[in-house]
Amino acid sequence: MTSETSETSASETSAVHGGAGTGTARHRLRWNKVPEVTAYFWIIKVLCTTVGETAADLLNEKLGLGLTGVSLLMSALLAVVLVVQFRTKAYRPGVYWSAVALISVVGTLISDNLTDNLGVPLTTSTTVFAVALTVVFVAWYRSERTLSIHSIDTPRRESFYWLAVLFTFALGTAAGDLVAERMALGYWVSALLFGLAIAAVALVHFAFGLNAVWSFWIAYVLTRPLGASMGDYLSQPTADGGLGLGTVITSVLFLAVILGLVVFLSVTRKDVAGPDRLTPQGG
Repeated sequence: MTSETSETSASETSAVHGGAGTGTARHRLRWNKVPEVTAYFWIIKVLCTTVGETAADLLNEKLGLGLTGVSLLMSALLAVVLVVQFRTKAYRPGVYWSAVALISVVGTLISDNLTDNLGVPLTTSTTVFAVALTVVFVAWYRSERTLSIHSIDTPRRESFYWLAVLFTFALGTAAGDLVAERMALGYWVSALLFGLAIAAVALVHFAFGLNAVWSFWIAYVLTRPLGASMGDYLSQPTADGGLGLGTVITSVLFLAVILGLVVFLSVTRKDVAGPDRLTPQGG
């Protein structure tokens, strides 16, 4: 699940290959706004989902704002970061992954609000989020004729992308909680189960040719409960089956690793492919 069909416009192709007599004004590169799907992508994604789980719990416990207050605060912060993300002209690791980390928290809080504040059953919320994600995918495809993340190069495509990401986090949260509640497997067993599910998707993709786009999005949903199970295992008390590190230590630890990886990628640009390795002017 490290590659998808890249859609390059005729103008992009001409600019990349430096056609004679063509100027930059006539053939301007359209810069992709998201990273390449590499091992770094999946590692940071899982770490962000873990932070989404532990940070949501930490903020709810420490700020004293209640679940609704924390949800409003984090949604406002996410809106600010997304404005910055939309205003950039190309993928910027720091901005992009800040948006993912915040959207993981907000997605978790949306699901928690439905369950804890409104009493919506997990079966219902899981179904609602699955339908909402499907609607986003259908609208995205009908509008753009693609769901590939290799061509997030217009505001409309980027809007569909971030809306899909939000619902994957909300769906992953609800589905993960539903599995944990119904099967009562414990944290590390749940993490192993979702890890095996992701491995199965990868196997079907590489060995049997499952469409790369769908392989990506299925794995993207499954990383949410995987990261949440890992976060709960590390942070929850030993009496509840966890390691007892607490939400503060777990959140800080994972945020530090995310920061280190983002700095590394910002310097090396190892998650940027093709012509995007060149730094666009004014980005």
